[in-house]
Amino acid sequence: MTDRKIAPGGALRGETALPGDKSISHRYALLAALAGGKSEIENYASAADCASTLSCLDALGVNLHLDGARVTIRGAGLHGFRPPATPLDAGNSGTTLRLLAGIFAGQPFESVITGDDSLRRRPMRRIIDPLTRMGATIASEEGGFPPLRIRGGRLEAIRYEMPIPSAQVKSCVLLAGLHAGGSTSVVEPVATRDHTELALAEFGAHIAATAGMATISGGSELSARSLQVPGDLSSAVFLMGAALLLPGSELRLTGVGLNPTRTAVLDFLVAMGAPICISGRRTLAGEPRGEIEVRYGPLSGGVVSGAMSARMIDELPMLAALGPFTERGITILDARELRVKETDRIAALVENLRRMGAKAESLSDGITVAGREAGPLRAAEIDPHGDHRIAMAMAVAALAAEGETTIHEAECAAVSFPAFFDTLDRLRA
Repeated sequence: MTDRKIAPGGALRGETALPGDKSISHRYALLAALAGGKSEIENYASAADCASTLSCLDALGVNLHLDGARVTIRGAGLHGFRPPATPLDAGNSGTTLRLLAGIFAGQPFESVITGDDSLRRRPMRRIIDPLTRMGATIASEEGGFPPLRIRGGRLEAIRYEMPIPSAQVKSCVLLAGLHAGGSTSVVEPVATRDHTELALAEFGAHIAATAGMATISGGSELSARSLQVPGDLSSAVFLMGAALLLPGSELRLTGVGLNPTRTAVLDFLVAMGAPICISGRRTLAGEPRGEIEVRYGPLSGGVVSGAMSARMIDELPMLAALGPFTERGITILDARELRVKETDRIAALVENLRRMGAKAESLSDGITVAGREAGPLRAAEIDPHGDHRIAMAMAVAALAAEGETTIHEAECAAVSFPAFFDTLDRLRA
């Protein structure tokens, strides 16, 4: 395990591009594999999670080639996958497991998909139930945990009203709907990120989507595409958080994805007083992108709740880590989903923030973090519990603490942002 020491101070200056968006990279690769012809994907995410998706596709007989950040995939078609000879390993990637489960539900063979210790502790009942309703047979560990043994076949279209908002669950059902007879609809209690809907449309699927509902027609033939993945906004927020905390910082992030279902975090930061400017807006393959400029500035604090919590679920750890440096602190509510991520992120944030001297309290569905009046943070030994977002969020908090902080298991950041620590060092230099 690799430790990383974070000394406080400095300023972030300069310009950098972000690794490709994880969510979009997964989806482009999977749909390219289901399409006919050769697809080329530029700026494919360097994240370990996205490598897991490619590894699984390779095991299914898909012809693919990775050259740096470019992936070339010769699609096998909707029914061209080879039955896997051994269980597929999704690593730490819940997206890989859940989206592939939707595809496997319509395949005429049995498959097993599993993952690492963390992924095997994540609940899968939320995809097992709708896929079973559609006609798939799925066996799991007691309680609905991986590994999943999926016997696919002919599926029936359904209308599925999701009890809990989740872009991964929505995507799983829509991908199963590609193989179903008739039209499958997914209704969300809160609109989540729409990367799957946009990607399906780009590859030629017959899909109709509005805020909160998506309907796909079964049997749509997909066609190969050449696409460029925008920079990952969920990774960008960690560099933005660092710039906001360090006096003298002036940072420019290029080619960042600005999909409206993902930019709630920017709205929240601006409402807290963050000096953020967006320029160069353009749209490719339905995905908006542009440049983000951010510099040091005092933050007021605030409350995240309701639909905003669902829309910022991946960015909430970073917001919580900013809490001790704000005027009023940060309160996060209606975010029970944080309990079932790579780790219990609420518990991990409270534990590590308290180690640094912050006043943080755990709620059943969120967290409260007191602001500057609770006193400065101090150096500590940080245990991210193998969670990439906890490691990066606490590293940012360490930049404005007193003394040198140690992040244990720092290599877990590679799950989403392998170059995070190196990029941070380069921009601070």
